[in-house]
Amino acid sequence: MPRLPQITGKPIRLEIRRALADRRGAVHAGAFLRQRKIAFDADLARDRKEFARIFVHEVFHFAWLRLGNTRRWSYEAILREEMEAGARGEMGWSAEWRKRKLQPADARRRTRRWREYACESFCDTAAWIFSGVQSHGEYTLGLRFRQRRRRWFAQSDVTERISV
Repeated sequence: MPRLPQITGKPIRLEIRRALADRRGAVHAGAFLRQRKIAFDADLARDRKEFARIFVHEVFHFAWLRLGNTRRWSYEAILREEMEAGARGEMGWSAEWRKRKLQPADARRRTRRWREYACESFCDTAAWIFSGVQSHGEYTLGLRFRQRRRRWFAQSDVTERISV
């Protein structure tokens, strides 16, 4: 299992909050990119594996921001190919519910809905690869698509170092 890549960049502050929520309701955590902080719901700390999975997901929001257009577009191409192949499922609920709301033209037009899905998919996939949690009920994407994403991370130098 790959270890979390070397992380470079300015520090990110971590906070624990009770009853953490966003505009849609209760959440486990949230990344605040401009403030360079990640907030976690206090109840999440009780489950080490779930905390690890969510922690990695949130850190990778900062990596996505600094990934650069070329690598972001390359990852989006993988997602488009999956959709054309009829891939169902995702590597976490945050990407799954967004994927379900996509319209056929979203990928082609790179709508906000598509870009948010791509970001969440990237972060959920990173959490699967780097958190140490290899099995989870939210991992519903087919094995061949998972393997392709793992190869993309390795080939895109995201397994060695990330800038946050």
